[in-house]
Amino acid sequence: MREPIDLHTHSSVSDGTETPRELIAAAIEAGLGTIALTDHDTTAGWEDAFAAAAGTGLTVIPGMELSTRVGHASVHLLAYLIDPDDLDLREETLRIREDRLSRAEKIVSRLAADFDISWTDVLTQVSDGATVGRPHIADALVARGAAMDRSAAFRDILHPRHGYFVPHYAPDPLHAIELVRNAGGVPVLAHPATRGIDALVPREHLMQLVDAGLFGLELRHRENRPDGVAILSGYAEEFGLVVTGSSDYHGAGKPNRLGENTTERAVLERIVHEASGTMPFFG
Repeated sequence: MREPIDLHTHSSVSDGTETPRELIAAAIEAGLGTIALTDHDTTAGWEDAFAAAAGTGLTVIPGMELSTRVGHASVHLLAYLIDPDDLDLREETLRIREDRLSRAEKIVSRLAADFDISWTDVLTQVSDGATVGRPHIADALVARGAAMDRSAAFRDILHPRHGYFVPHYAPDPLHAIELVRNAGGVPVLAHPATRGIDALVPREHLMQLVDAGLFGLELRHRENRPDGVAILSGYAEEFGLVVTGSSDYHGAGKPNRLGENTTERAVLERIVHEASGTMPFFG
């Protein structure tokens, strides 16, 4: 695996703005040696990414960002090198995607009472094969002039305090880790310090996740808060967890830039050694 290594990116198959092929081209232009494609709850972009990377020298780590939930709090789990044909994981992600679609329709219905927005407006923002989600609703609000950009839409109109929010189904992280491990994958907790020190995963709960098979923490991420990272760094050392870094790139959907945070080669080698579901694609 060549460096630099960016282990968290999204394409238009979920909520990025670039197709898998465009994402690969952007990664090469950014000077990356290895990139992980981790679309939300789907592996549908893998084959196009592999095809685009063939012969380029770029290594592609196939992955997925799995939605999970603890109470009302959303927790995301990066799942690397899973078997894409594992039946239990496929059924769970299908359930998540179907519920996300139903949730999106309910949110748009609520928004339509106060804003000039329709379900058709939202569908216009969705790439072929992608599952409709809140980012596409945000893009529709931008297109209608109700928000300056996607980030502003999330900070304001789509923030839960405004009453348009609708929860969606997601499994408990413990169950999600079990699914990932049974599919031969390697689970890493995504951006776990974004809400600050008061919203960190409690040490006791983190111990349970580690016992279930959690392998690492994504601590080098622009949205993590330093106070939380300091505590979680100690937990990572205590529990023997790897520490990863990545961009969480979404194309034009977020300000995050490819390669702005990276992962050491030795850490990725440990992840690959741990996996049994599938292999990296060496372009």
